[in-house]
Amino acid sequence: MSNKNNQLAMVKKDTVDVVAEKVKQFQESGELHFPASYSPENAMKSAWLILQNAKDKDKRPVLDVCTKDSIANSLLEMVVQGLNPMKKQGYFIAYGNQLTFQRSYFGTMAVTKLVTGAKDIDAAVIYDGDEVDYEMKNGRIVNLTHKQKFQNIDKEKILGAYATIVFSNDRVYHELMTIDEIRKAWSKAQFWAKDRKVEKEGSTHDEFKQEMAKKTVINRACKKFLNSSNDASLTLDYFNRSDESNDEAQLKAEIQQNANQDVIDVEYELQENEQQPDAPDKPQTEVIDHQEEPPQSDPEFNHSEADPY
Repeated sequence: MSNKNNQLAMVKKDTVDVVAEKVKQFQESGELHFPASYSPENAMKSAWLILQNAKDKDKRPVLDVCTKDSIANSLLEMVVQGLNPMKKQGYFIAYGNQLTFQRSYFGTMAVTKLVTGAKDIDAAVIYDGDEVDYEMKNGRIVNLTHKQKFQNIDKEKILGAYATIVFSNDRVYHELMTIDEIRKAWSKAQFWAKDRKVEKEGSTHDEFKQEMAKKTVINRACKKFLNSSNDASLTLDYFNRSDESNDEAQLKAEIQQNANQDVIDVEYELQENEQQPDAPDKPQTEVIDHQEEPPQSDPEFNHSEADPY
C-alpha cells in the first residue's frame, strides 16, 4: 500500500502540482480570470479524487496507463475553461495512453456564460401540431414565437428543437434544428449503426429523445456562437484546443487498434488420409483481429453512447 501511495504522490507532483503552478502564472499575468464562484484549487481536488478511481475501457487505472503529460494537459484544459467534474461539467476519458477531458453540455454552457456573459441558456422541443413563427434578419433568427398544446407532447412526433441564449443586454440568440439535422448529428457518434436512419429502439436517444434533442441543439448553439465571437480569451482558446486534442487522441487510438490487426498465414501439408479441397491450391489463412471498439464518450444522462453534440 505504501508503494502505491508513493506512486500516486509522484503522479500528483508531476501533474496536479505542475498544473496548479501554470494556472497561477496565467492569473498573475492577467491572462486568466475566474468568477468568484469558481475555485481552481477545489476543481483540481475534485478531479484528482475522480482520477484515482477512473479506469479505461479495459478496466485499468488511468493513472497507471496514461502518460503524465496527457494527465496534466487534461487537468489544465479543465481548469482554464473554469469547469469542475463534480458538477458533471466534463469527464476524463482515456484513449490508449492519452487522457482527455471532455466537456459535457453543462460544461459547454458554463464556458459560454463565462466567456460571453450570457444570463440564460435553454432549449425547447417542437412537436407536430405546435405553432412556430420567426423572422430572419442578417442571417439570424429573430422574434421567435412558439405556441404549444399539452396534447402535442409526444417523443415520436418531434419535428425539431431550438436553443435560446439570453445575454445581459437582453440580446437573444436562437439556434434551430430539424429532427433530421439532430439525427444527422447523432449519426456521427460511435453508437449509431452505419445505415441506421433513426435511433435504436430502447437506446438512450430513443427513451430520452426530448432531452437528447435539447442537449444537441444547446451544444450547437453554444459552440456556434462562441466560434463566431470576437473573444480572444485564453478560456476560448482552450475551449477549442480541448476539442482538437480529444479528436486527435481518439484518432491515434483508432489507428493503433487498426495496426493491431494481424494476418497470420498458416501452411500445412496434407496427410495421406486427408482429401484435397475443391478450392484452388493455396495456403490456408486465419485472420486474428485484435481490434476493439473505441471507448464511448460523453456519458451524460447515465449512458455510454457518444454524442458529437
